[in-house]
Amino acid sequence: MSEYSTAQLREWDRRHVWHPFTQMLDWERDDQIVIEKGEGCWLIDTDGNRYLDGVASMWTNVHGHCRPELNQALKEQVDKLEHSTLLGLASEQSIILAARLAEITPPGLEHVFYSDNGSTAMEVAVKMAYQYQVHHGRPERSRFITFRNAYHGDTLGAVSVGGIDIYHATFKPLMFEALQAPAPYCYRCELGCQDKTACGMKCLQALELIMQEQAGSVAGLVIEPLIQGAGGMIVQPPGFLKAVRRLCDRYDLLMIADEVATGFGRTGRMFACQHEDVVPDIMAVSKGIAAGYLPIAATIASSQVYRAFLGEYSELKTFFHGHTFTGNPLACAVALKSLELFERDDLLTALQPRIARLSERLVQFRNLPHVGDVRQCGLAAGVELVENKESRRAYPWEMKIGVRVCLEARKYGIFSRPLGNTVVIFPPLVISDSELEFLLDALERSIRAVTGC
Repeated sequence: MSEYSTAQLREWDRRHVWHPFTQMLDWERDDQIVIEKGEGCWLIDTDGNRYLDGVASMWTNVHGHCRPELNQALKEQVDKLEHSTLLGLASEQSIILAARLAEITPPGLEHVFYSDNGSTAMEVAVKMAYQYQVHHGRPERSRFITFRNAYHGDTLGAVSVGGIDIYHATFKPLMFEALQAPAPYCYRCELGCQDKTACGMKCLQALELIMQEQAGSVAGLVIEPLIQGAGGMIVQPPGFLKAVRRLCDRYDLLMIADEVATGFGRTGRMFACQHEDVVPDIMAVSKGIAAGYLPIAATIASSQVYRAFLGEYSELKTFFHGHTFTGNPLACAVALKSLELFERDDLLTALQPRIARLSERLVQFRNLPHVGDVRQCGLAAGVELVENKESRRAYPWEMKIGVRVCLEARKYGIFSRPLGNTVVIFPPLVISDSELEFLLDALERSIRAVTGC
């Protein structure tokens, strides 16, 4: 138990901690959970209450909390070296991890640039893509194509290629301009398509039109492969990602894949791009890379991109970008052990029955009167709640319907966080069959309780 009382910790928290994506006025009104320990898929608060981690601690946890093998890898590394810079030095653990990443990512992605988190990985990707164009004598190619409902992080470059107004619109005066293409949000198609099986993916036609008109000013295209996470777990139709790759090739645009949320098994393959045999020019990864233990990210580039930066010192082709804790040995050591556990436990194979069971259970959610749409990709899903199912009318923002469902779920021992009106299902990959049923039962009961059905 903590040496401080829960009441004391809550008081200090209200007074001193500014929480992310949180309206602090609401936060200060309530007695919040204070987490002290983790055990497997469970979080334990300072009063000993247990909560199943329904969002994998912000989509990062892979093998469960306090996994002994990962703990040991961290302890062994901290006794050897806690950190040394990659500016002017090489580092053992970062070298080994880079070699492993080159082995498991789509073929051709061989050059690893480390940073700290998903946002910084995307900042690196955007700057890298633009400087690549500069080195090829095309400085006018300074824009990026992105998708509405996209989320790529909260630093300004990542915000500029995002597409969620509630997160990004406030900062528009600080952002560079991006070209936004319609995303395949089939439930609420902005192009008016009602039948996603018959529309022929008109969003691809709209994307190609942008490319036809603007390719000469575009450095690259940024995409979350298969699923737009923060946009509401919006799943792309089969073939969409592959078609986007073909369009990028046709119009000579770099393709940047944001696998920050989708990488490391979440979609049922190690990386989402592998489902459609897509090889991006640049891939950003983070979140699950160190199994939720420590901040680390990587931007992985093709040899074609990497070679554009090679030159004599005086040519100033160097990629002038870096982070203090780039390639941190502690994080790299845990990441390497995590990849070892993927193989030892055959985790990708073990995931398949859980993915299938999640799909079966989500059919029951579809039948609830206020569930408008259910979207799933691997062991990630979103249940979109609507005020009127027939008209698809959304609940007003001020009703906080998703928040209320997640607060209700805490009564049943579940910690979850919504995306607006969408209830998110995103547990650690090692969740057991019984724990998955426990999670889904609790969320279904909570949706029924809050929506009155």
